[in-house]
Amino acid sequence: MTELPLKRVVITGMGAITPLGNNLADYWTGLINGKSGIGLITHFDASRHACRIAGEVRGFDPHDYVDRKEAKRMDRFAQFAVAASLQALQDSRLVIDALNADDIGVLIGTGVGGIKVLEDQQEIYLTKGPSRCSPFMIPMMIANMAAGLTAIHTGAKGPSNCTVTACAAGSNAIGDAFRLVQRGLAKAMICGGTEAAVTPLGLAGFASAKALSTRNDDPTRASRPFDQDRDGFVMGEGAGILIIEELETALARGARIYAEMIGYGLTCDAYHMTAPVPDGRGATRAIELAIKDAGLTPAEISYINAHGTSTAANDPTETKAIKKALGESAYQIPVSSTKSMTGHLLGGSGGIEAVATVMAIANDRIPPTLNLDNPDPDCDLDYVPYESRQQIVNAALSNSFGFGGHNVTLAFRKYA
Repeated sequence: MTELPLKRVVITGMGAITPLGNNLADYWTGLINGKSGIGLITHFDASRHACRIAGEVRGFDPHDYVDRKEAKRMDRFAQFAVAASLQALQDSRLVIDALNADDIGVLIGTGVGGIKVLEDQQEIYLTKGPSRCSPFMIPMMIANMAAGLTAIHTGAKGPSNCTVTACAAGSNAIGDAFRLVQRGLAKAMICGGTEAAVTPLGLAGFASAKALSTRNDDPTRASRPFDQDRDGFVMGEGAGILIIEELETALARGARIYAEMIGYGLTCDAYHMTAPVPDGRGATRAIELAIKDAGLTPAEISYINAHGTSTAANDPTETKAIKKALGESAYQIPVSSTKSMTGHLLGGSGGIEAVATVMAIANDRIPPTLNLDNPDPDCDLDYVPYESRQQIVNAALSNSFGFGGHNVTLAFRKYA
């Protein structure tokens, strides 16, 4: 049987709820200006916690997007996803109606899901008894509800799914959505990642794993990817959503095109629950697969948005993987970690970082890595310290690696 040619896939809209701002423009402005969205936790009393800092979303009002009754029946992670999706649709000027609804799908990843609802309902269970637990507890906390509620609020009736691959979830969602459009199984997809795990239990769990920075007296300098003095990651929250669309449909409706998506690589370390394989071979292969899928050579890559978590294990391992995958070209390619500004959004990170990568291509501007005062000798690439850089970005990669050994690389280029 003859295979149909693959569709070209373009990005026509984006939305963002982040610690740097609650829309695309504010998020991008914060990134290129090197603004930190990390501060002392304000959403709950964190005084008993070893880590008391996070990249919180501030000033977000779900009622700007859904009515009060609906908002009460949604965990914060789903509220973020719906809000960013509605923003992205508006940005794309894609109207979903009876004629195209079956051809437009939703694929949104999350690492944790509705942990806040679970915590709140556990307290009700313990203090008031099981009969007082909300009948909406389960649908509010399950991970797929970000995609489900986004479909409900947008009317998208095409392929719908949820990726739950820890910190790679958002990137997996975008990559899987890319495959659906590329193969003609959807004409457009609403895709990305969301997370709202900055909660007492979420914070305690990561702190107990010794994963978090405890630089509580200097929050804006706590997330310091590739720096020798890093002491763990800083949790963040939010959502990043992209509208990806087959090129023919986008051109037919006169859509603005930010960039083209051209590659997707995914692998597994099959090594450890939380630690990356030390030689970086899983991440190396994900990068290599994305480049091969994209039809790029290492010399054609202009920028890499790193996973760059500010942990002892990730940063040198990712550096090693980039060098193995790209050879000598690795030393010529700017690499930056926007987590230095947003914190680590876990399953939401791939979404907001794909948005950052696409914006870098569209604006020929590379976001910086903050707090790189004392570079780790094992991290010896160009990490764009402190200040954004104006330069032509023709093709770019975005890396995401998650607990369980999940490795994802996405590839984008200028549309031409």
